[in-house]
Amino acid sequence: MRVSEPRDIPLFPLHTVLFPGGVLALKIFEQRYLEMTKACLRDRTPFGACLIREGSEVGTPAVPQGIGCLATVAEWEMPQLGMFHLLARGGERFRILRTRSAPNGLVSAAVQLLEPAPAPPQVDPTCRRVLEQIIGKVGAEHFPAPIDLDGADWVAYRLAEILPIDLAEKQALLEMHDSVQRFSRLRHILGTHGLAV
Repeated sequence: MRVSEPRDIPLFPLHTVLFPGGVLALKIFEQRYLEMTKACLRDRTPFGACLIREGSEVGTPAVPQGIGCLATVAEWEMPQLGMFHLLARGGERFRILRTRSAPNGLVSAAVQLLEPAPAPPQVDPTCRRVLEQIIGKVGAEHFPAPIDLDGADWVAYRLAEILPIDLAEKQALLEMHDSVQRFSRLRHILGTHGLAV
């Protein structure tokens, strides 16, 4: 697996897992994240969304999981002074090499971007069929555009987002580098929920 040169990014530890190509809605009100948001908007740079391993989203800096996903602000508004509403889009996955905390409590990290895994020869037909049925039921507007049912990563990540599984399982799916392994795990999860028919 090839990796990029290290780069420094601010981190936003959360009780959610962001996947590449996914969307993340956030309400920003803590001073450290207000400053982070302003810097990201000014410099047009992403921040890192990471599942919290220890701690909470507010207060003392939380300890993030070792692998997260870049998040780029796609839309924003400031409904009142001291609050941002953001819609961020998931980019590449990254591995945290080392972290540091600023005096204001903002955690930043030196990270390496992880290269996407080679796509499998075809999208897993069971996973594609289940996702297609879900999209048909709830509407395509609830999924990040463009809809790409022929894209292996798109199908796998969208299923991982919406399936009723715990955050540890979602994190494990994010961390998997092998697309075939990810589809195999998703089929198992679908089977346990009676969906892989």
